Amino acid sequence: MQEKIIILDFGSQTTQLIGRRVRELGEYCEIVPYNKFPYDDPSVIGVILSGSPFSVYDEKAFRTDLSRLRSHLPVLGICYGAQFIAYTSGGSVEPAPSREYGRAHLSSIDNENPLMQNIPVGSQVWMSHGDTITSIPDGFRTIASTDKVRIAAYQVEGENTWGVHPEVFHSEHGTQLLRNFVVDICGGKLDWTAESFIESTVRSLREQLGDDKVVLGLSGGVDSSVAAVLLNRAIGKNLTCIFVDHGMLRKNEFRNVLNDYECLGLNVIGVDASAKFFSELEGVTEPERKRKIIGKGFIDVFDEEAHKIEDVKWLAQGTIYPDCIESLSITGTTIKSHHNVGGLPEKMNLKLCEPLRLLFKDEVRSVGRQLGMPEHLIKRHPFPGPGLAVRILGDITPEKVRILQDADDIFIQGLRDWDLYDKVWQAGAILLPVQSVGVMGDERTYERAIALRAVTSTDAMTADWAHLPYDFMAKVSNDIINKVRGVNRVCYDISSKPPATIEWE
Repeated sequence: MQEKIIILDFGSQTTQLIGRRVRELGEYCEIVPYNKFPYDDPSVIGVILSGSPFSVYDEKAFRTDLSRLRSHLPVLGICYGAQFIAYTSGGSVEPAPSREYGRAHLSSIDNENPLMQNIPVGSQVWMSHGDTITSIPDGFRTIASTDKVRIAAYQVEGENTWGVHPEVFHSEHGTQLLRNFVVDICGGKLDWTAESFIESTVRSLREQLGDDKVVLGLSGGVDSSVAAVLLNRAIGKNLTCIFVDHGMLRKNEFRNVLNDYECLGLNVIGVDASAKFFSELEGVTEPERKRKIIGKGFIDVFDEEAHKIEDVKWLAQGTIYPDCIESLSITGTTIKSHHNVGGLPEKMNLKLCEPLRLLFKDEVRSVGRQLGMPEHLIKRHPFPGPGLAVRILGDITPEKVRILQDADDIFIQGLRDWDLYDKVWQAGAILLPVQSVGVMGDERTYERAIALRAVTSTDAMTADWAHLPYDFMAKVSNDIINKVRGVNRVCYDISSKPPATIEWE
């Protein structure tokens, strides 16, 4: 049985970052809503309480009874979690005289305390709070302070219960603090690796699926590709993959991806349904209608192809852990569905198999490498399901797709040639619904404008525009204008997320 740390989510936007830091240590963890602790799970070795958008004294603040946890397991409260433990035990939490945002330094540390081992005085921490703990109950002992915050960290005497005020994941020695908790206090073995995941998942897939046949929808992206290779290792010929070309893929992507999958030994059916999608999208300009048309069209094509395979019992998908977390609010109610092919399980009356649903994106890539997949597949940038349809603003025509494919191909290949592709989280070209005046040779032109978008990120929750070299941008712009018929202007999007999104539609 895989030991685990449970992270109770009180609604912080950074809860996933705590989970990723714990996973990066090599310890398996799961994120669950604050009021859904799995008391019947004997594999839990420790509990972390996350931050929250609320103050602990707010009427709407999320509350749960921690007495059972504190008496049986090590508990670490971070930010709101630390304030909640202190407040519900009789301490005081009040609005800070001035809101605590930015860098601070630990002015005193109890290095004898197991949580604070190997963390030096002067260590930089990141404060992001409107509240502060002004007093702690009897039996609580302060183990760290900053020059402005007297109770930056504490332990409950006689208990394996700690609270930490700063944002651990942004602090200079935050990883060391988490290691102290996970290893020294909880006894974690740090045995969560890509290799161990593959071994246990292949074994469980064989038990789950038996001799049943499975169909999987491939997108060409890393998630569905790794899911396919993992399933292929587990059940071999009983897996059939379907790759649908809706006409909005990148230039030559349909052929290139099929070649990649053939080299991986996958059983893949490639379906060119571009004519169907172009017909159904004719004249459509509203982004959500485009998505719905492509989503329904994909389901129809996939369903038709899957019915040609006898006795299929399962639909496999490349759903990953952030999808599962974001699909639930902290009250456990569904906010939005992240199923890659939403609607298919119900339409086809199939059981759902999601072998990657416990992995973050970087872990998916690690598993892919361990499975022997080529780097260009593993490092592939995210690409929207509707493809270039949401990068063409306005109506979609084969000619517009051709223009965008050519421009995008120059941009992406340029990133590879200049050794910039792996430094960028996601990149692509957008065809704008405007024309502008230009001069080519001695002639006046009135042609289309292309916007280039490249962002840096770790998980797509936030993103900054990539600061690409001017020489590179000049070369790409010149190549697009000279080589792509119908384009005479290139712009670069320097918006961050938030407020802008990565995609334009």
